[in-house]
Amino acid sequence: QVLLVESGGGLVQAGGSLRLACASSGSTFTLHSTMAWFRQAPGKNREFVAAISWSGSKVAYVDSVKGRFTISRDNAKGTADLQMNSLKPEDTAVYYCAAAITRDRTLVFLTLKEYPYWGKGTLVTVSS
Repeated sequence: QVLLVESGGGLVQAGGSLRLACASSGSTFTLHSTMAWFRQAPGKNREFVAAISWSGSKVAYVDSVKGRFTISRDNAKGTADLQMNSLKPEDTAVYYCAAAITRDRTLVFLTLKEYPYWGKGTLVTVSS
């Protein structure tokens, strides 16, 4: 059983920063796993934000967060974090951590269907 728990969401003014954390239990970090963050704004579909390979050598971001967000992971601690800087009101959403077990240390996935494991989400609200 793989459990993912997000934390770190909250209310922040535009231009501010937040750091989201995803804690994993189970075998997620023991086996090779790609980790990712997605978000879902009110009335919109869930969208990809960032992903990191098991080795950490490969990362991917949606264009709208490049240069502002940084994804990282600590396999020893079983965590995957998302540092969000220069936040904008359009970043307001529920942010979800996701995981997929892979055999490739450098693989990242960019779509929802490739991630079978999900957390329950943490709300980020950016005020203007």
